[in-house]
This record gives sequence, C-alpha cells and structure tokens, in this order.
Amino acid sequence: MTDITVIILTYNEEMHIKRCIQSVRGIASKVFVVDSFSDDHTIDIAESEGAIVYQHKFVNQAKQFQWALDTIPIESGWIMRLDADEYPVPELVDEIKLRLSTIDNDISGINLKRRHIFMGRWIKHGTRYPLVLLRIWRTGQAYVEQRWMDEHILLKSGRAINFENDFCDHNLHDVSWWSEKHIKYAAREAIEVLKRKYIHIVHKESTTTGAGDRFSQARFKRIIKERIYNFLPMFTGPILYFLYRYFLRLGFLDGKEGAIYHFLQGFWYRFLVEVKVFEVESRMVRDNVDCEEAIRREFSVEKLV
Repeated sequence: MTDITVIILTYNEEMHIKRCIQSVRGIASKVFVVDSFSDDHTIDIAESEGAIVYQHKFVNQAKQFQWALDTIPIESGWIMRLDADEYPVPELVDEIKLRLSTIDNDISGINLKRRHIFMGRWIKHGTRYPLVLLRIWRTGQAYVEQRWMDEHILLKSGRAINFENDFCDHNLHDVSWWSEKHIKYAAREAIEVLKRKYIHIVHKESTTTGAGDRFSQARFKRIIKERIYNFLPMFTGPILYFLYRYFLRLGFLDGKEGAIYHFLQGFWYRFLVEVKVFEVESRMVRDNVDCEEAIRREFSVEKLV
C-alpha cells in the first residue's frame, strides 16, 4: 500500500465504479468518491468496495474537484485523480508502488499517459496517444483551474515528472450515450470560447513545470486552440481539424472504430461547439443583451466563474 489517496467524481457510474476502485486497491490508502446525487446504484457499489462517499451538487468538473480538495480530510502525502471510467494498467500500479516513495522532495507532481479506448479499440493515432496529464500530486501542492471545460490540475510549486506507464479511459456505454455526453461538453466549451471572446476572462496559468508548463503538451494545445483555432472562419476549424487528425496524423490506421471516433470527436463535436457559440451570439442580437446575459439564458447557468 502506498501513501496515496484516490479521488473519483461520479454521477450514475454503476457500470464503471467497481472496476475503477478495484484497479487502485493495491496502491490507494483510501478511496474517496464525490457523487453528484446519482439515482442508480453507484453509491451502494462504491461503499461495498470500501470507498468513502461524499455527495455535492454538481456545477462543473473543476468546481466539483476543487470542492473535494478543499473538503475531504486527506491524510496521505499524495493524491491521485481518476474518473469513474478510468483505471491504471497493472504496469502503472507496479510503477507507482516502486517509484512513489523514492521521488525527490522538489518533485510535486507526476504526469501520466492516458490511453483512450473507444468501442473496445485503443485509439493510438490522430494525436490521441499519448495524452499526458498531471494526475498525481503531493497533497496541498496543486489546485484545479476554474474552467467550464478542459480544466487541468496545476501545481502551486515544484516540478512534475513523467511516469512510463498508462492509465485507460475506457467508457463502456454505447455511442448514443457518448453523443449525449458530448452535447453537454459542447455547451461548456462554448461558454469558455465566449468568455474569452466577449468577456475577456483569461485564466491564469501555473508557472511551475507540469500541466501548466508553457512547453507542456496540454499548454501547447490550448495555445493553438485559443489563439488560432477559435479565430478561424465559422465551421472551417472542424473540417481542417478532422482532416489533420485523420489523414496527416494517421487516424485512419485506427480502423473502423477509429473512423467513427475521429469523425465524432474531431469533427462533429468541434462543429457542435461552434453551433453553440453561434446560438449565443444570435441570442445576443435577438434579445439585445450582452454575452454574459445571453449565456445565462441559453445555458441556464448562474455564474460564469
């Protein structure tokens, strides 16, 4: 057992939560589940697997996870974040056991490689692997940037290192469920686009090495998205992005499942975000209101930050 607490956010995750908790049983001193008032068997399953369950009203991922960090009585030296449909591969479990206690004091975070599995297939191409994310950090040394979408864990101090092995993002639901989930994601991402375009809310990035490092993978992708992609002519971006991913970055090598995934996630989802932005901009004109008020009316949100 390692000196690490695992935190998992859930809402109706009865299909995944047992797998997730069991995958970290060999490394987690405690597992905390922060649930958004599920109406399935998520809580019962989590508690039967030994997890400690909290419930809290959900606004977005960033606020929910920061609430967890601020509220849960964490006694371990390290924290690991997992989504309910994620799990570390056995090799990563072994790596954590072997290396965690030997890490130098100036290292505050650990970046892990995410392996995305869609319709049972590992999506290896089209820029989807490896996605490097800060998922383990010293207790008290990180926070969640407050964004509606694409939030990262950022270090307060110290630096991050990379581990060699992967964790899997492997959702077992069908494509209809996936599509409904991404419709909600599109609304959240549209809010971020509109905030930056009209309200000029720019999120402060961490200056430490890790998820907030100016040369990190996540930081580089965000720069491209916010400074170039979001300023392309309407609906041009989704077409170019899909062509880039599927052909130039060899997404076609991921087979039929990959073709479905790259089209849905690389074109359809990006197109949907732009449609959501267009809806709000149309409401601004139609209702003669500013962007902040139009967002509230369109998406029924109370606060934008």
